[in-house]
Amino acid sequence: MEVTLNIPNTNKPRLIIIGGGFGGVSIAKELVTKQDFQIVLLDRHNYHTFQPLLYQVSTSSLEPGAIAYPLRKIVKKGKDTFFRMAEVLQIHTDQKEVVTTKGTITYDYLVIATGARTNFFGNKTIEKNAMRMKSVPQALKLRSLMLENLEQAVITPDVELRKELLNFVIVGGGPTGVELAGGIAELKENVLPIDYPDMDFSEMEIHLIEGADRVLPPMSKVASKNAKKFLERLGVKIHFNTIVTNYENHIVSTNTDLELKAATFVWSAGVTGAPVNGIKGNALIEQANRYKVNEYNQIEGFTNVFAIGDIALMATKDYERGHPMVAQPAIQQGKHLAKNLLAIHNNKPLKPFTYFDKGSMATIGRNKAVVDINKLRFGGFFAWFVWMFIHLIFLVGFRNKVVTLFNWVYNYINFDKASRLIITPFKAKEDTNVV
Repeated sequence: MEVTLNIPNTNKPRLIIIGGGFGGVSIAKELVTKQDFQIVLLDRHNYHTFQPLLYQVSTSSLEPGAIAYPLRKIVKKGKDTFFRMAEVLQIHTDQKEVVTTKGTITYDYLVIATGARTNFFGNKTIEKNAMRMKSVPQALKLRSLMLENLEQAVITPDVELRKELLNFVIVGGGPTGVELAGGIAELKENVLPIDYPDMDFSEMEIHLIEGADRVLPPMSKVASKNAKKFLERLGVKIHFNTIVTNYENHIVSTNTDLELKAATFVWSAGVTGAPVNGIKGNALIEQANRYKVNEYNQIEGFTNVFAIGDIALMATKDYERGHPMVAQPAIQQGKHLAKNLLAIHNNKPLKPFTYFDKGSMATIGRNKAVVDINKLRFGGFFAWFVWMFIHLIFLVGFRNKVVTLFNWVYNYINFDKASRLIITPFKAKEDTNVV
């Protein structure tokens, strides 16, 4: 019997899913128990990452195990389902095969759910020197860097160097930037003065730089106003209408007269699709690095190759530039595509995808969050409670929900962060671009 990637041949149609993010996990969970397909899930990591809580790993609120879930535990529920940890190098659509670092495998149906990566808008210097936060390894590196800078700051007699070590610059006022700034500010206010009683934290500054005229530009103006108020109460310095042009030798340069020296510089100013080599034709929209798909998530020019989530650009009347590159479209498209694949298998008509916007939210530290749900706009403690509840619901795995809830309750009662550990020391010369 022929074996590829140690996947046996089968009489069932083979469905390959590339990517174990929200979209890939969503479609896999829907189909693994149906037994209509042989399913092969491919990912370079052996776990799913709950990316909305990565900032809490960086700021020592959670350990990685609380937001990561083994992909094998998802596929093991099926009888003809497999996971392979491999990086996809190329897709040969003519031969219906996927080339990976561990071998080549053929498919009948292919779903690309590779998500997004950090967008540096062509600035190679910033890409080389900035920290980013799209994966667990990156979040751990950022945590180590921040803690190492604090350890260095407490022993240095040089006032200017100490200020540089205590300067934190975050670029991008979207949810990631706002939540990270709030998380660091919470550390400064409640935790670090206890850990470092011999250090003056009035020297510590947190700067949030945004190119637009408000934070959280995709959300309502009410949410932006509340988020700005919450951040400023925490001592975060916000710089609007400012574009960072360079970061080198710890110097942050901008298009204005603002110049900062900071040892911790985090780039969260945008994302771009993470396409796979091999899709031919005009299917790839290069400006966004996303595949153009129809209302059934079929990539333009193909009937058996699909894209979902951040990598898919489905232009509609309400979303001319495609759906938001967040978790909900990926989850909903994954569930919907699972139904359409079953329809194809049973010779039934496909149903077009319709996105249901469940709202947007962001948290800004303890008891502070902003929520937009339909026409409802609210902030403060209740919004913070809603934010926690929603994120617990969508965490994958019962254990992860319990661990995360316990950590949140512990942190809330004790004003403490339990994960202030430098497990793997940060090395400035290492490549931080881990996807």
